[in-house]
Amino acid sequence: MPNLPNYSEAMKDFVESHVIGLIVVFSAGAGLVAFRRWMGGRVCQSKARLDGKTVLITGANTGIGQETALDMAKRGARVILACRDVTKALIAADMIRQRSGNGNVVVKKLDLASLQSVRELAKDVEKNEPRLDILINNAGIMMCPKWKTEDGFEMQFGVNHLGHFLLTNCLLDVLKKSAPSRIVIVSSLAHEKGKIHFDDINLDNNYKREISYRQSKLANVLFGKELAARLQGSGVTVYSLHPGVIRTELGRHLFPTLALWKRIIAMPLMMLIKTPWEGAQTTIYCAVEESLANESGFYYSDCARKTAAPQAQDDAAAKRLWDLSASMVGLG
Repeated sequence: MPNLPNYSEAMKDFVESHVIGLIVVFSAGAGLVAFRRWMGGRVCQSKARLDGKTVLITGANTGIGQETALDMAKRGARVILACRDVTKALIAADMIRQRSGNGNVVVKKLDLASLQSVRELAKDVEKNEPRLDILINNAGIMMCPKWKTEDGFEMQFGVNHLGHFLLTNCLLDVLKKSAPSRIVIVSSLAHEKGKIHFDDINLDNNYKREISYRQSKLANVLFGKELAARLQGSGVTVYSLHPGVIRTELGRHLFPTLALWKRIIAMPLMMLIKTPWEGAQTTIYCAVEESLANESGFYYSDCARKTAAPQAQDDAAAKRLWDLSASMVGLG
């Protein structure tokens, strides 16, 4: 064991000789912490209660949908988890009941890749739910292979847009009856690179999974815009949003297809992006924030209104997409 003076001198020499390296390491560490906090984004500050109100969330058995459902339950709402995998949804519902202390959490079957399933859920809600105050279109699929829905639509467009388009329209009567009510549409920053391929909506001629995903997310924002215009004066308001880059199961079709070196690089970066709880904050904000009561048809990110991409603000494209979607799902 060195005596104290010699030990101190040794430490001094070490620091002086490694000062640049230590500064780099410290700066990098501080930078990563700051970056992680920035990536985490803002938190919804609203303390609004939802006692006596009903919230339906699609895809609520995992990820940001589950976190949103938990938050709604903590606020006292009756929460409906509308999910394709009923077994997982029942497990999630039990967890939400335990953590929120709210026993009024139920599961209903919904497969957005089946128009029949969408219609059956809507009929169930209309028959058995006296009100619906908040509809959160959260479920989605990302970067999957060239799959088709039960009705023959390209999977990402079919699930992310068409399924929710039909569900929302089928639930409008109960939403209007429950007004003031809200419709929250989870989109993505990916809409900024999106284009609606009106002449090849299912991308049969040139399928690329990223092009399909971007199209579906742009469709979400355009749908929200046109829906808000059609609901003016009804007491039903509409919000679309980007939740952030999040660690969820949404990337399950993408990650395994990456080259090994890309996966190695991506793994530590995954620790810097949003958790599902952080990713749910803008959804929660749009669902409950009191100051948004008189806003409708806008796009949000990081718990604030943001400007959507120019192609997402095209009124003619929004109407054209509505007409095409209505025709595809058989909406009169």
